[in-house]
Amino acid sequence: KPQNLVPFITQTGAGLHKQLMVFGDDYPTPDGSCIRDYIHVVDLAKAHVVGLERMLNQKQKENFEVFNLGTGKGNSVFEVINTFEKISGIALKYEIAARRAGDIVSAYADTTKANHELGWKAENNLEEALKTAWAWEQKIRNL
Repeated sequence: KPQNLVPFITQTGAGLHKQLMVFGDDYPTPDGSCIRDYIHVVDLAKAHVVGLERMLNQKQKENFEVFNLGTGKGNSVFEVINTFEKISGIALKYEIAARRAGDIVSAYADTTKANHELGWKAENNLEEALKTAWAWEQKIRNL
């Protein structure tokens, strides 16, 4: 089973899992589910290329640098589920379970340094990321 929400959603949409588990619906967020930063895989790959180019051109300040990569915007678990249902036309079954130990309310990247020093910014929104993930799932499953 995948450990991340998006592949679990696409696999559930493809019929590999009967339902999703939503861990907590009592967070202090607009819909009660936790919030995370979901980045399109192509945006992440482009950021890595820009970072490697920076290293090859020896523009880094130290032997290594740390950049936060993400969209800089959080989406709730229910927003991700609802967006997938919208783009796929599939209603996903899910069960609300207790919060997992250690889960925090919200986590998303501060991409300011990557934006300024790398000239990089995520270009794709959640809907585009889910469309790509769903297309990939359909392709590998021959759906």
